[in-house]
Amino acid sequence: MTQPIARHPQYAADHQTLTAAGPAPDWLARLRAQGWQQFNALGLPTARRGNERWKYTSIAPIARIQFAYPFTPAAADPENPQPDFGYPQTQPAIPTENNDALRQHLGALAPINHDGFAALNTAFLQDIALIQSPSDSPPLTAVVHHAAPPTAAGDPPAAIHPRTLIIAAPNSRLTVIETYSGPPDQRYFANAVTEIILDPGAQVDHYRLLNQNPASFHIGVTRVRQAQDSAFSSASFALGTALARNDFAVTLNGPGASCHLNGLYYTAHDQHIDNLISIDHAQPHGTSRLNYKGILNGHSRAVFGGEVIVQPNAQKSDAQQTDKNLLLSKDAEIDSKPSLLIYADDVQCSHGATAGQIDPQTLFYLRSRGLDLPAASRMLVSAFAREIIDTVKPHTLRQYLDSLFDRSITVKTLPIAQP
Repeated sequence: MTQPIARHPQYAADHQTLTAAGPAPDWLARLRAQGWQQFNALGLPTARRGNERWKYTSIAPIARIQFAYPFTPAAADPENPQPDFGYPQTQPAIPTENNDALRQHLGALAPINHDGFAALNTAFLQDIALIQSPSDSPPLTAVVHHAAPPTAAGDPPAAIHPRTLIIAAPNSRLTVIETYSGPPDQRYFANAVTEIILDPGAQVDHYRLLNQNPASFHIGVTRVRQAQDSAFSSASFALGTALARNDFAVTLNGPGASCHLNGLYYTAHDQHIDNLISIDHAQPHGTSRLNYKGILNGHSRAVFGGEVIVQPNAQKSDAQQTDKNLLLSKDAEIDSKPSLLIYADDVQCSHGATAGQIDPQTLFYLRSRGLDLPAASRMLVSAFAREIIDTVKPHTLRQYLDSLFDRSITVKTLPIAQP
């Protein structure tokens, strides 16, 4: 049979090398082959016209760079130490033939049929972080650090494809912290996929921290499926990248399921971040809360696409969606598109979006109490961000995020608002 011509030769060559590198479980080899077949058919979503999901975000900077897959495991980088939150760390591992959880659930939620990035990640499945909580277990906490390896001078930039699978058994309680980082002064591409499955009565608190350098690129796809009476809470934090995409979708697939999705990001210079968030109320008596906040500086741009779907049989659904943005520069831009698609008649749903600068009257009030302009501005920006940071339950992570965002937001570029 004639094989189709590879649309991305570098990825094709690396995938062929990975496939030939050594024996893999049959189920894993099949997943890789399916992923590559779909990616080679779909390619990367470079066309924006007629493609609503990518209308406001161009991935041309990613498509035109020849990224190479690093076949050797990433060693600890002394220049890029991972934060220590005081919890056990899960190390990604190579799947085995007899791992029933991976064989049954890996790839069940990742949308490889219509998403080229998820298909590419699946084509390069190798080291996978698997986090499981036993039924009726006491609360468990796990940390997963995904770091791009440093590259030698003259080598092409690296493309890593982190994969995480989280399975919460019935009536278990699980907290997972995912972080993404890399060398502070090198270009790289992180193409991540996370699948989260909640069985009946399970509770999962999920934290996602994107802390990469201004030359890096990040595409993240997260899919969550919830069973009856499960509770899912997520908080996503992002700063640093040249281009980032957070494609996050939750399906409330059992009666009485609930989810709370929070997000906070900061952009500066020419950075671009795109949050595409979807909540699907597929069963009755579901509750969802979506609250994202953005702080934009310089010439940066952000995109928020929030979608809440209420299916015809999802009566008694309760959904609220909010997107708020603080513009610290007249050159910053936000494209916000919240939406509700309601096909049931007995529901409570609302949505809203705002964008604006620091309120001059509030700033004047603080300055009249003796604060100078930078201190007053920083206090207001910090208060804006704190609503999201305060949702973080682990104390060490909350402290880390507070310090991280405080250091990142530059006072000198804040607008000098006059009363």
